Amino acid sequence: MLSVNTSSNALYTDLSSYYDLMCADIGYEAQSNYVRRLHQLFGNEGNTHLDLACGTGPHVRYFIDYGYQSCGLDINQPMLDMAQTRCPEASFTLGDMCNFTVDEPLDLITCFLYSIHYSDGIEKLKGCIASAHAALKDGGVFCFNTVEKNKIDNASFVRHSTEFDNSQFVFSSGWHYTGNGDKQSLRLSIEKTTEQITQSWQDEHPMVAVGFDDLKTLLLPYFDVHVFEHDYDKIIPLENNSGNAIFVCVKR
Repeated sequence: MLSVNTSSNALYTDLSSYYDLMCADIGYEAQSNYVRRLHQLFGNEGNTHLDLACGTGPHVRYFIDYGYQSCGLDINQPMLDMAQTRCPEASFTLGDMCNFTVDEPLDLITCFLYSIHYSDGIEKLKGCIASAHAALKDGGVFCFNTVEKNKIDNASFVRHSTEFDNSQFVFSSGWHYTGNGDKQSLRLSIEKTTEQITQSWQDEHPMVAVGFDDLKTLLLPYFDVHVFEHDYDKIIPLENNSGNAIFVCVKR
């Protein structure tokens, strides 16, 4: 279904085997159902769906179960292999979300877990927006969550632990922004303890930094834009002091 220009970037290559553990506390079902509700409100009543940066496919799984013809795109083949096992009825494509095309236009494109920021630079973000617009039917919806660069707290991080295969894992992640420019990063840490021996890894992924107003400016030539609070229980408009948001973009 997808035709893409592949990239040598292999984000998460070393983390793919830990990815589901790292994301064990994420409410994939609540997120998927929330976006399904948004699509019912703003969409064109179609059911073809593409998940950008799909990872191991948990969101795709839920959309298939909702009755969508769902597929996924990611830049990491080991994660796509896991996604194919999770969703054997779906198609998955290795490629760059900043430069992709589809054979047939779609009704819904999603990008969860702040993955829109993996565009890593304003020009690549523009490419992602243009690719999504071109891949959608008229009235199709592009939906993603994002963080406002000027409200990032470099001291804030999330942390959780879990057990797997006789080992204890501790994962932490947090945003970092210098306060200037269009670059931010996601800092990740993994600790694995087995029989009282602890190994640790630190990683930092470059990402695009963008303010909500600037993001709207990039989107408005292509879409009607609606912005909501980052709350998967309630659909409520964004307040000015919020640092996280869900963007719903309807193709004109």
